[in-house]
Amino acid sequence: MERFIRTDQYHFIKNQAHNLLNGHMTTNDASVTQALKSITNEKVLELFTDLSPDQEQLIAQASEVKDETDAILYFSRLKQYVVPFPKLTEADIQTLFPKVKKLRVPTIPDEEWTELSYIGWNDASANRKYIITTVDGNLTGLYGHYKPLQQKSICSICHEHEKVGMFTATFKGKNDEETISRGNYICHDSKKCNENIQSREPLESFIKRMKA
Repeated sequence: MERFIRTDQYHFIKNQAHNLLNGHMTTNDASVTQALKSITNEKVLELFTDLSPDQEQLIAQASEVKDETDAILYFSRLKQYVVPFPKLTEADIQTLFPKVKKLRVPTIPDEEWTELSYIGWNDASANRKYIITTVDGNLTGLYGHYKPLQQKSICSICHEHEKVGMFTATFKGKNDEETISRGNYICHDSKKCNENIQSREPLESFIKRMKA
């Protein structure tokens, strides 16, 4: 069976299975747990269209998670079918940011590529944050000024309450003298942000909004 699960779908399924696991741990009412199983099964299957019988069977197993051991084994099996983020070389990344001199490129361990909906990293020395993702199937890079905040807020990318900073991207306007700046709060920790993403829509909307 080929890989067919997006990273955001993988995290969504994990979240639903954890919710079900918490239900098993907090109630002994069989009718309640059965209802939770049905809801979990419905939600995870709604993520996909045209699943093969083997694919549907794999996804539906999320509703069979009863304890931590079940969860660990299931997530390990599920991850084998996650489509990883396209592996980029340092040269690939440099190409996406042609105007940036002395670009500091992050090192990403092999096991993390299946956890990524986007590549993001901070360059504290330049007060910048960099983001690479796909929008409408095309690889794109975005960078801007980044100022960390001292308190938590809602991230525009993952929509979770996390430690964030103000990300501001600046572009040239219709003439060379005009500049346009757009900003929003996003997670300081891009790895944690990726773990929170359960839908690509906010991520792609953020990129399009920043670059519009």
